Amino acid sequence: MKLNSRAQSAQSPNNNSPIVLVHGLFGSLDNLGVLARDLVADHDILQVDMRNHGLSERSPEMTYAAMAQDLLDTLDANQIEKATLIGHSMGGKAVMALTALAPERIEQLVVIDVAPVDYDVRRHDEIFAAINAVTEAGVSTRQKAAAVMREHLDEEGVVQFLLKSFVDGAWRFNVPVLWDQYSHIVGWDNVPAWPHPTLFIRGGNSPYVTDAYRDELLAQFPQARAHVVAGAGHWVHAEKPEAVLRAIRRYLSDNAI
Repeated sequence: MKLNSRAQSAQSPNNNSPIVLVHGLFGSLDNLGVLARDLVADHDILQVDMRNHGLSERSPEMTYAAMAQDLLDTLDANQIEKATLIGHSMGGKAVMALTALAPERIEQLVVIDVAPVDYDVRRHDEIFAAINAVTEAGVSTRQKAAAVMREHLDEEGVVQFLLKSFVDGAWRFNVPVLWDQYSHIVGWDNVPAWPHPTLFIRGGNSPYVTDAYRDELLAQFPQARAHVVAGAGHWVHAEKPEAVLRAIRRYLSDNAI
């Protein structure tokens, strides 16, 4: 599946690899915009809507094998032979899955606040409840949708994040499929060892990448390096963008070919 995408050309001519930015669950291509706005200085940038999100096609399947194939199809459609991929959460798992499908198409790899493991836990039931409450209320404005969601969600940042995908009284992600396929989204099928330097950035307050996952992570990404951003949670790139960008730029510079 070719994904809906937004392409931007580097502001200065260079030989750097293009960067593909891949959002997480309930997101859209705008979610990593804070990274795109900085990295476009010296990289061509491609931001994508994952399947069942944003303006990309709908599908009953949400496996990482399918999402990796989508990324490959989108690279082909944009005539990108090799790219640096940066993914957050679900998007991080999708770019890791691409290492099994098409390792030769990946220049460098950055994974933001997710590990290559089956989490086997439901962290999003309150979000699904809030989303469904908005739909059932039949509201059409973001202001009214926010009021409904606040009855279910305490974190204003999460409310505002979700509202970005509430357009003209409808959600731009496929809620029934995301609910039905949730076990695949939090799950994981191990990939063969990716023998290249990989940067894992995690929020110091986030439960998604902990020492408990170290062995599984290193078995699949033996050259992984970790960068912890203190005082940040799961949306570390939104909370501490400067720290995340410093880590990404250092990694890109250290591993430039």
